[in-house]
Amino acid sequence: MVQAYKNLIDGEMVSADATIEVVNPANEQVIATVPACGKDELDRAVAAARRAFKSWKKTPAEERQKVVMGIAAAIKDNAEELFRLLTSEQGKPHAQAQQEIYGAAGLAAAQGGLNLEEVINQDDDTRHSRTRRVPVGVVGGIVPWNFPVMMAIQKIVPALVSGCTIVLKPSPFTPLTTLRIAELIKDVVPAGTVNIITGEDSLGPLITEHPDIDKITFTGSTATGKKIMEGASKDLKRITLELGGNDASIVLPDADVKKVAEQLFWSSFTNAGQVCIAAKRIYIHEDIYDELSQAIADYAKNVKVGDGSEQGTAVGPIQNKKQFDRVVELIQDAKDNGYKFLVGGETDPSGSGYYVPITILDNPPEDARIVAEEQFGPIMPLMKFSTTEEAIERANNSDYGLAGAVWTSDPDKGVEVAEQLETGTVWVNEFMHLSPFAPFGGHKQSGFGAEYGIDGLREFTYPQVITVKKDAFA
Repeated sequence: MVQAYKNLIDGEMVSADATIEVVNPANEQVIATVPACGKDELDRAVAAARRAFKSWKKTPAEERQKVVMGIAAAIKDNAEELFRLLTSEQGKPHAQAQQEIYGAAGLAAAQGGLNLEEVINQDDDTRHSRTRRVPVGVVGGIVPWNFPVMMAIQKIVPALVSGCTIVLKPSPFTPLTTLRIAELIKDVVPAGTVNIITGEDSLGPLITEHPDIDKITFTGSTATGKKIMEGASKDLKRITLELGGNDASIVLPDADVKKVAEQLFWSSFTNAGQVCIAAKRIYIHEDIYDELSQAIADYAKNVKVGDGSEQGTAVGPIQNKKQFDRVVELIQDAKDNGYKFLVGGETDPSGSGYYVPITILDNPPEDARIVAEEQFGPIMPLMKFSTTEEAIERANNSDYGLAGAVWTSDPDKGVEVAEQLETGTVWVNEFMHLSPFAPFGGHKQSGFGAEYGIDGLREFTYPQVITVKKDAFA
């Protein structure tokens, strides 16, 4: 039986007249329905958030933090149910789904403890001046399908901690786990502070342009981010955009081939490559290129692709048909251009489930689509370079600037290279590590603003300066 999920509006779980079918990408079977909300439901959710904001913004910070800790506990206490549900709608293997659920609980707990301290600007015989942070108001959050729970939490939590209220829209492809969390926290959060509504892509522009929403926080493609920026400009909404990336890794000649091969593989193929900060271009020095590329290919041949709920599966399906078709198209383009494949390259669009085999290309040209575009799938192009200067230039030759990595036996050299990469985050000898206490955001067309840490929390506030002139009436 297909389960019908409900939305959270003003403290109640509610339905809508129309529904959306949610498909398991492993077998293309409908597993649930969710409300297909439009303007009426959005207006109700925004009105509830606006009412709740009046009291929530005055709630002491420690009380807001307690509510957030309650969200973290609800997720952690129900982790097994949630990670299995997440696999069924998103496709990622159980182990990776567990990591996302526990990671979301940990993120909520960590960010729930952050405080926005006042800053004293002047305190002398003439004036006392301080800067405080005040909440923006009602936030509209729009979440993607690759990490639906983690991305929801990284929008809900800083909104609440800062004193804002939020209307959150999950992806129509992956709304189920978020709606189940909504049920679990319904009585944890004050009515109206968190509203979660589902809808087709057409709901997004309604959120972006809604006159009673004060800020938009969005994670997704750069193309959609540009549309959101345009829509939000009509009434100068505040925006935070975490957008696409074509992240480059640079492997220097002193890197230990045996140690880095497996790590480089997972830097690209975690979550079937559907990670904004996955390594999407890997530049390997010519001195170790042949050995390392073969080591990565050999490792890949023993990795199981399949249903994420099955034991032993390490790489699941592409999450949805649209993205599956795009990845297949990129692979076909590489074949049409005669590029060499070390692993994979064969796809079967007629089969059940959105499966793409692990695919590794051998030194395609820099202008190949598989290199120049963000693949967002289980494809890894390996490229050869001669000098470090060349690798840096090629890595920076992109409209994107989200993340990157340097691999070397000399950490100091790694930092020297990292400082020359035009990205918001660079790792040396690791990948995909994000701290709840450090800002995360992109350069160039990879984003606008920051998430995580104090910098991310400030995105939900305005600075307000209060100055008192002393002895004004003496």
